[in-house]
Amino acid sequence: DNRLGGWYAYRASKAALNQVLRTLAVETARTHPDLIVAGLHPGTVQTGLSQPFRPEPGPGLFTPQESAAHLLRVIAGLTREESGRVLAWDGQPIPP
Repeated sequence: DNRLGGWYAYRASKAALNQVLRTLAVETARTHPDLIVAGLHPGTVQTGLSQPFRPEPGPGLFTPQESAAHLLRVIAGLTREESGRVLAWDGQPIPP
């Protein structure tokens, strides 16, 4: 949620990762036109790492198995036109 502010280093690293993915997609399209480069956001996964930050059970909170299943579904539906994008667990694009 970028409306909260703060977490500068974390947000900067995510912005850098997004640009790396976009640049990699452009570069690889030249030599491997069928290759798809995508970043995936797994939602909030119920792990010890996420516990201090996660909401109460509800939409977007998954077990590791559920999250993996969502990501595999998104990967299976990717198209070349989506190369270089970052997508959420439900396949929705995450704005740069």
